Amino acid sequence: MEFPFLTDAFLNALQDTGAATPSRGWGPCHLRDGDALMPIYARDGSRGEYVFDFAWADAYQRNGLAYYPKLVTAIPFTPVVGPRWRGDWRPQQLWEGVRERIREQGASGWHLLFPDQAAREALQELPLVERQACHFRWFNRGYRDFDEFLAGFNSRKRKSVRRERRRVAEQGLTVTRLTGADIDPQSWRFFFHCYANTYLVRGQLPYLSEAFFRRLAEQLGDQVLLVVASDGDEPVAAGLYLFDDRALYGRYWGSVREYDALHFEVCYYQGIEFAIERGLAEFDPGVQGEHKILRGFEPVLTYSLHWLAEPAFQDAVADFCQREARHVHAYREEARGLLPYRTDVL
Repeated sequence: MEFPFLTDAFLNALQDTGAATPSRGWGPCHLRDGDALMPIYARDGSRGEYVFDFAWADAYQRNGLAYYPKLVTAIPFTPVVGPRWRGDWRPQQLWEGVRERIREQGASGWHLLFPDQAAREALQELPLVERQACHFRWFNRGYRDFDEFLAGFNSRKRKSVRRERRRVAEQGLTVTRLTGADIDPQSWRFFFHCYANTYLVRGQLPYLSEAFFRRLAEQLGDQVLLVVASDGDEPVAAGLYLFDDRALYGRYWGSVREYDALHFEVCYYQGIEFAIERGLAEFDPGVQGEHKILRGFEPVLTYSLHWLAEPAFQDAVADFCQREARHVHAYREEARGLLPYRTDVL
């Protein structure tokens, strides 16, 4: 299975259902050569990227310069680390293509978000500023089952996780994992209701439409995991994941009613069990959330790469990113100190 977020099925679904279009601030201007592709979007804002550069835009404005449009190579609304192009592109070929798009769009620069190590190494000779952040990820150390995973915890933290999982059952809830054709249209409709509700309760509209998820079911259904929690016969919460041969990616969650510890069960523990069953190496549950640490998700560094056409701002951003990186490293070390594992495990 290939990395799902860089497939035509995923990217076209975003565009064709109106999520990633010029009217929504995502103007596709991709580099293509046959099947080879690097997605590039001309952006007039920064929402949905999860690499926060609003202060950079403000600094441009204060100096009478336009930060937007900017060019972004990213998976819209998807802060997942992975490859950022497919095909046999040479780094200089990519760079020439990016510079041409910058000229065509009149953009202030280019930003490549959440590249994997192979992409970072391929581009290391280009004049890009590296920015760091800290996310949380679960790693499979060859566990046979969830109990073996928990055996690596210290006693108090192990009991806490078991208590949370037991609490879900005590409330009369059952949790089911569905993949591929087992996810019927009714389950998809319920999931979208949950997903949209997480935005509506905050007075916001969801990024993605029900049509997008229908497309996902049709074209990438075999790489989708849907976790549904039910109270008796009534579904009450759902979480959606995508996966490939290497990793599980937790993406969206929502509920129609509040229950103790249900979020942890649907979004974390069920994903860990699935990853163990499938022999997946990693589980990326999504950005933010320090509560992940006590449940076995380890702090890892993530990266973005930046180039600004204005030399003074490129220098200023480079200096900022160097200083910010020191704080990110300190935070990561502090977070590692909170992990629940026994000292002989890590």
